[in-house]
Amino acid sequence: GQRLVRLCTALFSRYRGGLIIAATLICAYFTTFTGASGVTILAVGGLLAVLLAENGFRKDLSTGLLTASGSIGLLFPPSLPIIMYGVVSQTNIKAMFAGGVGPGVLLVFAVIAFALVRARRSERGRRSERGRRSEQGTAVAAEPSEGTPAVAGPGAPATLQEIGRALRHAGWEVALPVIILGLLFGGVTNLVETSAIAVVYLLVVQMVIHRDLSVRDLPRLFAKAAPIIGGILVILGVAKALSFAIVDAQVPQALVQWFSAHVSSPYVFLILFNLALLIAGCLMDIFSAIVVLAPLLIPIGLSYDLDPVHLGIIFLANLELGYLTPPVGLNLFLASYRFEIPLAKLYRTTLPFLAILLVSVLVITYVPPLTTTLVNLLGLSGGAVN
Repeated sequence: GQRLVRLCTALFSRYRGGLIIAATLICAYFTTFTGASGVTILAVGGLLAVLLAENGFRKDLSTGLLTASGSIGLLFPPSLPIIMYGVVSQTNIKAMFAGGVGPGVLLVFAVIAFALVRARRSERGRRSERGRRSEQGTAVAAEPSEGTPAVAGPGAPATLQEIGRALRHAGWEVALPVIILGLLFGGVTNLVETSAIAVVYLLVVQMVIHRDLSVRDLPRLFAKAAPIIGGILVILGVAKALSFAIVDAQVPQALVQWFSAHVSSPYVFLILFNLALLIAGCLMDIFSAIVVLAPLLIPIGLSYDLDPVHLGIIFLANLELGYLTPPVGLNLFLASYRFEIPLAKLYRTTLPFLAILLVSVLVITYVPPLTTTLVNLLGLSGGAVN
């Protein structure tokens, strides 16, 4: 995290509001590889919050930005939820990876653009207030910590040497997605082999190059990982059992028949699809939701001749928003704990970001080429079901 922060600040600090761009990209990168947005908030949220505060960003803006950014990397390859969805729904995983790029970029751009606009409006409002006070002859008192300028101006540009040093330190991490996607899309390795290579690559980088870990640390890491993996397997086992029970009871077929009889428009179905997944996303973890709901809802979507990859990306994008949906979105609780902010206050700071992400998800829903264009360009032909 520290190496990526150093690289991004070196690249973007020269631009006005560049740290907003850096913070958002770092969060998206972390979420892409952890597969769970809460981990991003806990791992780099505190570091980025301090960095934003030191550079003059208001606390309410930075916490809202970091809480929202904690979930926007789930659509980028090699995101674990995409792999899980592809396995459960029997959709081409490579096509899902390709289909998630355009919508993922849209979500990142929307968060960055909204944060920059909001910060600059807040700054202009404070300047106007100070101007009115000056005209009235009122002394302008020093602002409290949360009243510092909302958007920092450009800092001193990093030299090429500084950027080079930052890239040299973080280059191994930056190269990881290139290696993974190159091996997978190049047909050199399959998904399981690519995962194994990624683990070996990271062990070599951390133990040999950066020396952040030693051989003696490995038993401790395995001991920490085992309960997490075991817990996930228990959740998925129970969810899979429920999914089998639903399929055996022919619930998907009954729902397909009901929707065919009562909902003729695919656009109306997509609205209902989004609402159902938003509710599920704020009540269930994303992996359980995929295992339980994908066999239930995807056959209905396919009955309306919707592209399976487009349907999958809509599915995952809505579950992303569930992490931010009050009152029980998981990221809200984790951010409240990490940033030491009451939940009620955190709701107010994140709701505007939730609104802009909701609009973006609607764009993803009703503009299929955003998802399917890259899939078709790569010759994956709409990601037909395997």
